[in-house]
Amino acid sequence: MKAIGILTFLLMVMGNPVLAQKKKKELVQLIETTLQKSVTQYQYLATQVEPGHYPKTWQEKQQKLETSSSGWWCSGFYPGTLLYLQEYNPQANLKIEATSFLEDLKKEQFNTTTHDLGFMMYCSFGNALRLFPNPSYEAILLQSAKSLSTRYRPVAQCIQSWDSAAWNKASKDEIPVIIDNMMNLELLFWASKYSGDPQYRNIAIAHANTTMKNHFRPDYSSYHEIVYSLTNGKVVKKITNQGAADESSWARGQAWGLYGFVVMYRETKETSYLKQAQHIAQYILHYPNMSKDLIPYWDYQAEGIPDALKDSSAAAITASALLELATFSADKRAKEYQKAAEIILKTLCSAAYFSAPQSNGGFLLKHGVGNYPKKTEIDGSLSYGDYYFVEAMMRYLKM
Repeated sequence: MKAIGILTFLLMVMGNPVLAQKKKKELVQLIETTLQKSVTQYQYLATQVEPGHYPKTWQEKQQKLETSSSGWWCSGFYPGTLLYLQEYNPQANLKIEATSFLEDLKKEQFNTTTHDLGFMMYCSFGNALRLFPNPSYEAILLQSAKSLSTRYRPVAQCIQSWDSAAWNKASKDEIPVIIDNMMNLELLFWASKYSGDPQYRNIAIAHANTTMKNHFRPDYSSYHEIVYSLTNGKVVKKITNQGAADESSWARGQAWGLYGFVVMYRETKETSYLKQAQHIAQYILHYPNMSKDLIPYWDYQAEGIPDALKDSSAAAITASALLELATFSADKRAKEYQKAAEIILKTLCSAAYFSAPQSNGGFLLKHGVGNYPKKTEIDGSLSYGDYYFVEAMMRYLKM
């Protein structure tokens, strides 16, 4: 019934062009105000950190800012967010802070122990290259793609995620692959376009096809982790690491999948990827337990709904993906996706989710959920939540 109510609301608003246009103007104003507040907030965050210590999360109970080294998978989000905010307000003088962190981060281009080089290097150096073309950024990104490509396993036709057996529940003879890995393929597409070498693009396509085949259930909910045999490439396990259960659908995983297949369609124009993204969007937007503000619970089957925690980071990723998906979709679907993204953005811009000045250690969004089963980063602020929130707002303004 909740899903029917949300759909009815969306159709009602979309069916009244005058009301819809008024609400769009109001949202644009709200986003403009929120982005300016974000600039100020990140200027404050910059006073709390220094290169080599990347803002990771804010621990509200301990009133403590937790940071990481450059090797942590989130290291690219802080400089990436700074660069988005610099793009929004060139007078903000955030480029200096971003550049100082890029100088520390660049050594990760040679890191072959992680699948997260897309997050780490493309969200940071990719934005830097887009805004401030520089041959050194190109060289760093190409080397990053080379390092990521070393993790491709031809036997399973996918990129291996983790190495640590303790972390991924896999033995040394298995290939663990998480849905998050779809987010690292954009770096490979860039590398092929830049270098003219099709191997990077081919790896990205192979990985996406394998993911599409094995990671999704008939209703287009996603497993978090698929473990393949290193011997023959066959599926060994379908499990979770961060979700509520092996057969549940972890909210941020759904968002990663949606975003990743939107990128796949953008880069290939292969309709199977567009349909996959639309099916995932259908699951997210019309799930029976989805709340009217479209901020998902941390897992779609989490215990305690409607009192379970929500995940603002999953919502931010979803909003950004939906806005781009709208540009590739036919009119009715495009309107639904854009309206859904508007609802999410309006909610995230509200005081319920957006931080007061100089609170939450300088982060933007509250109420993110990192790894609930491991009780880390619970109901707090997350660097990737901020990154995709700012990206979504920037995309909306450009649209």
